[in-house]
Amino acid sequence: MTHEAIARPDFSTANILVVGDAMLDQYWFGDVDRVSPEAPVPVVLVKREEYRLGGAANVALNVATLGGKATLLSVVGRDPAAARMRDMLDGAGIAHDLQDDDSVQTTLKLRVSGRAQQLLRIDFENRPNADMLDVLAGAMERHVAAHRVVILSDYGKGCLGRVERKIDIARRIGRPVLIDPKGRDWEIYRGRPCSRPIGRNLFRWLGPGATMRSFKTRHRHCARGWRWTRCW
Repeated sequence: MTHEAIARPDFSTANILVVGDAMLDQYWFGDVDRVSPEAPVPVVLVKREEYRLGGAANVALNVATLGGKATLLSVVGRDPAAARMRDMLDGAGIAHDLQDDDSVQTTLKLRVSGRAQQLLRIDFENRPNADMLDVLAGAMERHVAAHRVVILSDYGKGCLGRVERKIDIARRIGRPVLIDPKGRDWEIYRGRPCSRPIGRNLFRWLGPGATMRSFKTRHRHCARGWRWTRCW
């Protein structure tokens, strides 16, 4: 039985500015052989540790993995998590302009797993202040003209506060804006009901030859992205 080969779309012309809540995902994997004498909880003997780009950083990574070019804009703290994130972005060939905020901690999600089962997740996060939102908007103004599309990746961590200004920056020079919304309150992105789901139109902006089928086949873990909408 023969199967028709699916040609990989050409994403080389995709040049995307990703703005939003960048995170670092940390994983501890280990063995569980006993219960703690202090409380009825399992004791995990950690054997392995992993770090992965999360949130808006993962969106940028998906673009780069497909062969496109991505630039990530976000707010991070002055901490080891931010340093590691920058190293991982550099290693993946992702351009970035991360704004340092002394008052915040880089969003970090620590997951503890034992016997192939997640037992606990610990979150470290706090929201950037209003001044840093202005700094982030200024960085967007510097970068947006060099990109074909803007993705606003909202995980509810505060980087997309005052989102109307960020949408206006892109629209002034005619750049399409794609929103990956948090929850279903889409009105906050325009002050009125948001436009229709973009569906296949996403690939018209990403590059020639792209299809929904091929994108989903290669990146099924990006299912959350199918809620993207376009703000006209």
